[in-house]
Amino acid sequence: MPSSNVPPLIVMGVQGSGKSTSGRAIAEVLGLPFIDGDDLHPAANREKMASGHPLNDADREPWLRAIGTVLADGLARGESTVVACSALKRRYRDLIRSFAPDTRFVHLTGDRDLIADRLSHRNHEYMPPALLDSQFETLEPLGSDEAGIPVDIHLPPAEIAAAVAAVFTANGH
Repeated sequence: MPSSNVPPLIVMGVQGSGKSTSGRAIAEVLGLPFIDGDDLHPAANREKMASGHPLNDADREPWLRAIGTVLADGLARGESTVVACSALKRRYRDLIRSFAPDTRFVHLTGDRDLIADRLSHRNHEYMPPALLDSQFETLEPLGSDEAGIPVDIHLPPAEIAAAVAAVFTANGH
């Protein structure tokens, strides 16, 4: 565990759930570095999504390995990292944990209509709103045996960050 005693955190959820915004807020409150997992996608993944096609497991594997490596590299330097990453399936989370076993997940949860409304007001470089349904179809919420917490996206990012900090800075996170 790094000197901050906060584990590496993945801020997960479907597109439009606020992973990047909340992830940055969480990292700031905890004094940790933040990485937007989207920045770690290979160019082929970005092109596929931009053309309106969802990624498959084979497409995601190198990206998830890159995220796991980033977390492990941070731990090797003695620091935890907050990463925004959809982490939609348990097997994706398992792959990330294979690199950094202490990783905890913050699952940003909200209903499809709210998220669709948010997406209608933003323009993402390569993640069109048309992919939202495939994200919900792929999503496997955190299992009861997985280390992490669900957080409702109706809360503003500052409140999400405060709630996450309260959980993961308490003893026994």
